[in-house]
Amino acid sequence: MARMHSRAKGKSGSKKPSKPSLSWVRYKPKEVELLVVKLAKQRIPPSQIGLILRDTYGIPSVKLICKKSILQILKEKNLAPELPEDLVALMRKYVSVKKHFDENKHDFTAKRGLQLTESKIRRLVKYYKRTGVLPGDWKLSVDTMRIYTE
Repeated sequence: MARMHSRAKGKSGSKKPSKPSLSWVRYKPKEVELLVVKLAKQRIPPSQIGLILRDTYGIPSVKLICKKSILQILKEKNLAPELPEDLVALMRKYVSVKKHFDENKHDFTAKRGLQLTESKIRRLVKYYKRTGVLPGDWKLSVDTMRIYTE
């Protein structure tokens, strides 16, 4: 699949094994859920929780052990973030590039990056409204972005 804002074609990533065997994992599903909740209470985002569980505890995949994703576990315990993680990351990028562009008015590369980031945010918001992750009346503004990125 081609990249959206460049001419690069991209490379295919690694694939998980077709028939996973978890006989060597020493954690039970309930213990993994407790670890996920403990890390979420430390305000660690779901993607980072997966990396910490993999690197520190040797848990290859929460979904294979618990039969639920990290975000599903967090939603059950009412610890899920109010905005999706990818949207917040794009908002952070937008705010930092906007700050840079305000200080450097003639940096047209930054202006282009600002436009591309804003279009990605708008597409993502449109998708999340359509799928019901965000309410239909949720509005996007620079002030909203600054609030969620601080």
